Amino acid sequence: MYRSRSARSSSLRDPDTRLAESDKIEGAGSWDALEWTKIDPVSRSVPLGVRQFLLEAEHVVVEGYGVVLVNTDDAGTLYVTNFRLLFLSEGSRDIIEIGTIPLATIEKFQKIALKLPSGPRQPEKTGSQRLLQITGKDMRIIVFGFRPRTKQRRAVYDALLRCTRPARLWDLYAFAGGPSRFSNINPKVRLLNEYCRLLGIGFYQASIRSIEDGSFTLSNEWWRISSVNSNYTMSPTYPFALLLPKSISDDKVLQASTFRARCRLPSITWCDRGTGAVLARSSQPLVGLMMNMRSNADENLVAALCTQIAGGKRRKLYIADARPRKNALANGAMGGGSESSSNYFQSEIVFFGIDNIHAMRESLGRLRDYLDTHGTTSSDGISSFLRHGGWSWGGGNLSSMSASVSTLGDTGWLIHVQTVLAGSAWIAARVALESASVLVHCSDGWDRTTQLVSLASLLLDPYYRTIKGFQALVEKDWLAFGHPFSDRLGMPTISGSGNMPFELSRQASTGSLPLSPMRQGSGSSSSQAQNTSHAQNQHSPIFLQWVDCVSQLLRMYPFAFEFSSAFLVDLLDCMLSCRFGNFLCNSEKEREQAGISDACGCLWMYLAELRALEGSSHAHYNLFYDPLKHDGPLLPPAAALAPTLWPQFHLRWACPSEAQGGEVEAECRKLTRKFSELQRAKEAAETRLNEISATVESLVAELRTEKLVSTSARDAVKRASKETATIKRAVQSLGFNVYFSADGDCNVGIERNQTEIPQRSVCSVLTKDINGSVSHSEKAEPVSVIEDDVPDNPLVRVCGSLCPMHTRDGECQWPNAGCAQFQSQFVALKANFDAFDRLSIHDSYFGT
Repeated sequence: MYRSRSARSSSLRDPDTRLAESDKIEGAGSWDALEWTKIDPVSRSVPLGVRQFLLEAEHVVVEGYGVVLVNTDDAGTLYVTNFRLLFLSEGSRDIIEIGTIPLATIEKFQKIALKLPSGPRQPEKTGSQRLLQITGKDMRIIVFGFRPRTKQRRAVYDALLRCTRPARLWDLYAFAGGPSRFSNINPKVRLLNEYCRLLGIGFYQASIRSIEDGSFTLSNEWWRISSVNSNYTMSPTYPFALLLPKSISDDKVLQASTFRARCRLPSITWCDRGTGAVLARSSQPLVGLMMNMRSNADENLVAALCTQIAGGKRRKLYIADARPRKNALANGAMGGGSESSSNYFQSEIVFFGIDNIHAMRESLGRLRDYLDTHGTTSSDGISSFLRHGGWSWGGGNLSSMSASVSTLGDTGWLIHVQTVLAGSAWIAARVALESASVLVHCSDGWDRTTQLVSLASLLLDPYYRTIKGFQALVEKDWLAFGHPFSDRLGMPTISGSGNMPFELSRQASTGSLPLSPMRQGSGSSSSQAQNTSHAQNQHSPIFLQWVDCVSQLLRMYPFAFEFSSAFLVDLLDCMLSCRFGNFLCNSEKEREQAGISDACGCLWMYLAELRALEGSSHAHYNLFYDPLKHDGPLLPPAAALAPTLWPQFHLRWACPSEAQGGEVEAECRKLTRKFSELQRAKEAAETRLNEISATVESLVAELRTEKLVSTSARDAVKRASKETATIKRAVQSLGFNVYFSADGDCNVGIERNQTEIPQRSVCSVLTKDINGSVSHSEKAEPVSVIEDDVPDNPLVRVCGSLCPMHTRDGECQWPNAGCAQFQSQFVALKANFDAFDRLSIHDSYFGT
């Protein structure tokens, strides 16, 4: 995976990634320590430590040992792979970021030879420095020094000739790397979903099937999605689906397309569902030299962009021409030109005066040279302070560099940025404040037009200020509407190689090291100036300039954007590196013919994976984003449109300390990261607390249940004790003695005397002899009755309480009573006891 800036300098101190001792350079890692007379090194295989840094399908083409990176005075090894220049420091065994650059990011390179003065170790000999200067599209200038007579510089130079300018599109690394895990859905599907969002049809989700069967032609009361260009027959540089007025048929659209350059007719790129105002784009009209050519179909199409407003009045139309007026008139000689307000009803023509692609390319080159001259780190290895003899007005300070009107202002870059910002703010104000419709165009409608309409959409629609919406904006206005990225980056197209040759010159100078290409007079040594004309060079930083404008808006409205400057820098780096397929080719048609979406990885998926690693604390997220603070259009006043240098991109190589985004943001990000860690710890503690609370509640519930059970058992015991006591008293009232043994057995005994031991009771049976005298039986046996054995014996129950012949002494007055024989009948006998007791019976009555 392509490493983020924080991970691109990974250390090789791990034993598995450590360089072999034979791969080290003798001496310390600096320019002075090199022995410039060493012979060619023996060819060796790529060390295992270097392979750890290679991406998928990346392989080393050429390596140079004993190379010095002049910018930082580090010695190391330079590897040329099929994707980038990779410089590995010998001293720190780390990848040096400034010396590692993708091949597609290289704008030009040249060889320089400088004589060295005699040194203390070589008093009679003079050496020669073999230098290779690399100029990047990302604002850096790199200089590598090679040892003489090693032919390593020639090997690296030849490898750059082959790899930086591939002959075919399929030779780019993006195809070698393949989609891998960064594959994504078809960009056509995303374009249709964005159209549906603009029309207010959010419930519809596009698919490949809907594209194939043509069922995506949806509409609302004003506008519709047209399939008139589904086969790219009308305009090969326009998307397959267009947003057009509902009142204009496809036949009228085809007629109107012939009146615009490259058939890029007026098409809606943003619309306001509430007011009916639209933002449209096109190319220049073909009015001719006399500005008298007209097209009824084109005029009707433009008029249909202006729907009626409340009260039946027709809304106003502004036609914004991004070019200077003189350039528009000059285009009339080639059949182009600009509209006339008399031909378009209730319209007003406005010229913004934005220069062409060649002025932007030259302006960025001057800015790059200026930063290399006045930065704290320069390509010649000398700081700005030392270069100016111990004094420097700037010294690499951001505020003083931005305040320089005489030098920084001469580059013209900030003036161009301000012009684009002012034009976009004017367009957004007309749509938001007047509910007017605006048609924007330049010459071809794919450079300045794209800058203006996409920036105006960004100001008007808060959705585009989110990460997801920003992706939709770039894919719609830049990719789908055919900004020629291959031509502007100098990359090959599907039809062949690109049309911008690199500056490959060789300067055999004998003076000191030139401070920068500007200071060495690059015009005299440029093969581009010798072989191609100025107009044939189509390379231009148009997209880079637009992202710079976005960064200026982010600086003015820090609460309005979900993404940060770091996100914009990574987006530019990925675009310039051509590692992914999103920005290859010049149009949607070419990308579909080349099968880009299937054969190459997706930049958006890669950036999303980077963010997923750290979540909301990732550097791509703006710490100050507040969607409720700016939930409507952004309309910056003219006084606020004063751009400054973008430190995160412009100064990251020349002034690394200034490129950190400011101490406040860095400290805020640290605090945010610390807060996130504490938040996660708090959430973990709360989760643990919830688990413990749930456990405690469960235990409390169990204890409550046990308490209920215990209470019930205790109540049952109380009831059983009461019942036992009652039974005991009842049994005792019958003359029995009840006691419980230690083992729980219950014993019931009949006692003669209450004072005797309760374990045995004696029942004495009274007997009467023949003479009538009563006497105790000699054979009375003690009776012990166990409750478990005779619980229901009637004799036991009745003997003590019911028997009338049982005295208080325990003697039975019924002679020869057979109590056991009466059993239940004895109860009836008691009822007649009183009658028996009143009888006057003499003893003699009972005869022998």
